[in-house]
Amino acid sequence: MLSRLFRPVTYADCPGWAEDDHAAAFAAFRRSASRVLEKPYRSGSLGITFESLAPVFAAARERSADATGDGRAARYFFETHFLACLLQPESGENGFVTGFYEPEIAASPVKTDGFCIPVHRKPDDLIELDDRSRPAHIDPSFAFARQSENGLMQYHDRRAIETGALDGQNLEIAYVEDRVDAFFAHVQGAARLNMPDGTLRRITYAAKSGHPFTGPGRILIELGELPERDVTMQSIRAWFRKNPHRIDEILRRNRSYIFFREAPVEEPELGPIAAAKVPLTPGRSIAVDRLLHTFGTPFFIDAPDLQAFDRGSTAGFRRLMIAQDTGSAIVGPARGDLFAGSGDAAGEIAGVIRNRADFYALVPRALIEG
Repeated sequence: MLSRLFRPVTYADCPGWAEDDHAAAFAAFRRSASRVLEKPYRSGSLGITFESLAPVFAAARERSADATGDGRAARYFFETHFLACLLQPESGENGFVTGFYEPEIAASPVKTDGFCIPVHRKPDDLIELDDRSRPAHIDPSFAFARQSENGLMQYHDRRAIETGALDGQNLEIAYVEDRVDAFFAHVQGAARLNMPDGTLRRITYAAKSGHPFTGPGRILIELGELPERDVTMQSIRAWFRKNPHRIDEILRRNRSYIFFREAPVEEPELGPIAAAKVPLTPGRSIAVDRLLHTFGTPFFIDAPDLQAFDRGSTAGFRRLMIAQDTGSAIVGPARGDLFAGSGDAAGEIAGVIRNRADFYALVPRALIEG
């Protein structure tokens, strides 16, 4: 049953709907439509089920890939198959968006005096847990644990790993120069590595230690080092540059540690393959709470105060996005993380996004009209 949090509206009620580039959103939607032929997405608990999306995915696949650039036809497609619904959280508050991106980092395939911070692949003794396999002594928040002689136990945390807990296991994918760069690759869950021979390699999320994430921004606020209103990725990096002797102190308070796998860079204009198993589209892919929402669901986001994507725009951010990723900090029905793209320019956009926003979910007509 569709949640009461969805309030039907008209497309005319969605500010900026008619002016958006629907073709760009359709191209992202069509990637998910093709992916689900391999494996269906899990349905979110708010009632937009995979079964209700499946006929729309099929209709998207029937359209020629050459037709994805037709903005008028793309708008007609979405309006024909979906009804717009304003998401109204029970708290009564507006939704909230942040941003993420894929960093580009100089790296080396071997350890040197300059390149000495490792990027690790998933260890063999890391076990993914579920409610049936999780022992009583491991907190329910832990999705991973370590297989030891004494059974399952919490995995090594960031401090332990950075001080050698995994040394000698040949888990190093590559090495980077800067500990802060490595940390933000962990935060983003992906990175492009620029190798000395000019080649570009991509790493993307494979697993995590299981410990809860504690952001450095929150730590610096609690310590009185930065006022909350000024906390962005840029201000955090600036603080680390001024206080290099405190980098380990702050970063190791985040016990979570991310493991990566290598992935191809087949379409440089697209981002990494994320949780929905499709490449992320800059400015069109959004990370959502996957327990509540179903991947592939379109969301029209109205964030009138967000201008990072379009400098100088007075209309703010008003775009149709496709749910194609998730994250541990993305919790709640009207909470999203906007994918800004790859590289430093995308990082400048993503790092300052902390904006209130209205979320208009596009709900398959069959769920409302019967």
